[in-house]
Amino acid sequence: VKVGTQLLRGNKKAGAAERIAELVKALYGLRQRGLEVILVSSGAVGFGMSALGMQQRPRKIACLQALAALGQSHLMSCYGSVCEAYGFHCAQLLLTAADLHERKRNGHVTQCINALLEQNVLPIINENDSVCVDEIKVGDNDTLAAYVASMLRADLTIILTTVDGMLLCERDKAELGPRLSVVHELNDEIMCMAQGTDGNPYSVGGMITKLRAAQIVNHSGEALLIANGKDFDILPRIMAGEDLGSLFLPARKNRLHARQRFLAFFSEPSGSLIIDAGAEKAILKNNRSLLPGGVLGSIGVFQRGDTVRIVNSERKELARGIVNFDFDEVAKICGQQSGELSRLLEREVEHQEIVHRDYLVLT
Repeated sequence: VKVGTQLLRGNKKAGAAERIAELVKALYGLRQRGLEVILVSSGAVGFGMSALGMQQRPRKIACLQALAALGQSHLMSCYGSVCEAYGFHCAQLLLTAADLHERKRNGHVTQCINALLEQNVLPIINENDSVCVDEIKVGDNDTLAAYVASMLRADLTIILTTVDGMLLCERDKAELGPRLSVVHELNDEIMCMAQGTDGNPYSVGGMITKLRAAQIVNHSGEALLIANGKDFDILPRIMAGEDLGSLFLPARKNRLHARQRFLAFFSEPSGSLIIDAGAEKAILKNNRSLLPGGVLGSIGVFQRGDTVRIVNSERKELARGIVNFDFDEVAKICGQQSGELSRLLEREVEHQEIVHRDYLVLT
């Protein structure tokens, strides 16, 4: 479950502490149903602004970092006291992009969250805004929630926001249409309906970041729901099967396994392999490995074991995979028959494939 700053800041009816109490009550109800719940909570900067009586979100990075450091302690203090009142503990995890994109750290984060769930502790996750700069920043908590959901293989991701879900936006019409109850395919037409950021002074994001989150979760093989969280009692209603929000269905029948998830969303490619039409068909349609004969060339400097993009002649990315040869070896064997590899490289070759299908994921 992801909750944004606007939903936690409070309103005329309830202050921030009361809103957190309402949220925790709803989460407690989900836990009582036997569900494992992970919360991605924004709000650190907003709580810091409230503590200092600030009305406008500052632009200076140092000011934002300071507000996050101040606000995060206030935020977790509220969560901690309410959770204990319901008889369970919560735990804080502050993450950076580096924690997700480096394989060992990614694994450690996953292990930690699983251990907390085993101990019946509610993990509460936020980006570590007090130390993050652009180079190590995930960017928004919609994306962070999608990443965490993919890492933990969550059956359902719920993003709570201030609107009822994804609304139909028809070209040349100023007014938004009805709510899209179920989205079977997150295509370009749906992506173009997103209206960008919401202009709120306390938060970043908007519908476009939620759709990008849906892309990640759906590509992993799981579902994502965008719903109105102004009343947190919507959570048990969702689990009861009511038609609420917009449900984005998985884009694949089979879930990605852990290695494929890391390749698709977290591993940083060191270069690219350019492939011909025959290899493109073999990868996309027939689930085959990438052989030297289908490779036209490469881009970048990479070593055996690195992640590479696999692109077609128009440079459109098709997949990512773990390469079995260094970049200079690929230059010698591209376009050649697999039986010629040992002769061309003047050594015994362990793998005939440049990228084996078990270490390849379509993107």
